[in-house]
Amino acid sequence: MRLPPWHAHPDVWLLIAAIEGGYLWAIRRGGGPVTRRQVVTFSTGVAIMWIASDWPVHDLAERYLLSVHMTQHLLLSLVAPPLLLLGMPAWLLRRVVSPRPINWLVRTFARPILAIVLFNLVIAVSHTPAVMNAMLEHHPWHFVGHAALFGSATIMWWPVVSPLPEMPTLSYPAKMVYLFVQSLLPTIPASFLTFGSTPVYAFYTHVPRIWGISVMTDQLIAGLTMKLVGGAILWGVMSVVFFRWAALEDKGWDALAWHAVERDVRTGLRRRDREELAPR
Repeated sequence: MRLPPWHAHPDVWLLIAAIEGGYLWAIRRGGGPVTRRQVVTFSTGVAIMWIASDWPVHDLAERYLLSVHMTQHLLLSLVAPPLLLLGMPAWLLRRVVSPRPINWLVRTFARPILAIVLFNLVIAVSHTPAVMNAMLEHHPWHFVGHAALFGSATIMWWPVVSPLPEMPTLSYPAKMVYLFVQSLLPTIPASFLTFGSTPVYAFYTHVPRIWGISVMTDQLIAGLTMKLVGGAILWGVMSVVFFRWAALEDKGWDALAWHAVERDVRTGLRRRDREELAPR
């Protein structure tokens, strides 16, 4: 299995270097605490962005295979954004969203209903044949499309993983419902790819075929990737949320049980003291 010829992407290198470099500069300059886990998590998110945007994934997605293009979208929407948010210490993220336009944008659209509507609207529009073909034929539009996808995905993940208590957040059960709804919505565009009898995107009918994958097989894999892989990521996060919620509930019950035992012990001691002091 041969990969496409190597192709340099200096714009990607500069963007990735700016994001990672800016983060490392900010935490070294100081301003608040940061853990090693946060640094590793953020850097992993940046690495995912790099993998999705550089050779060979970028070249396979834009020149050969719709299925790889769909994988690229999943990395940029369901993997990288939550890692970047989780890797941001609260004090640094607060600075990032402090400019008035950004603050207004987050406070307005990061509310659960608006966030999920915005993200899925971007998904629906960007996967229409006209828009997708235009993005693939004109690189600047492709960049705009990916920026819109990444930005709306970051907003979508905000109510789930935001470290800022002053911004919209959800309780554990509400997070699970929110993610469950999100796992259902991509079924609609994915079904057109999975069950379509003709190619949905004309662009991929004219590109060279690679690895013996036909246009329709490629489209089928793309649809299954969008639904099954995307759903698996969301259900995986739901599982983590559930177990954290269960652990928190167990701690709460343990604390209540201990308080009850402590209360009973104190009550017994007070009763004993009264009995000892009572005149006989």
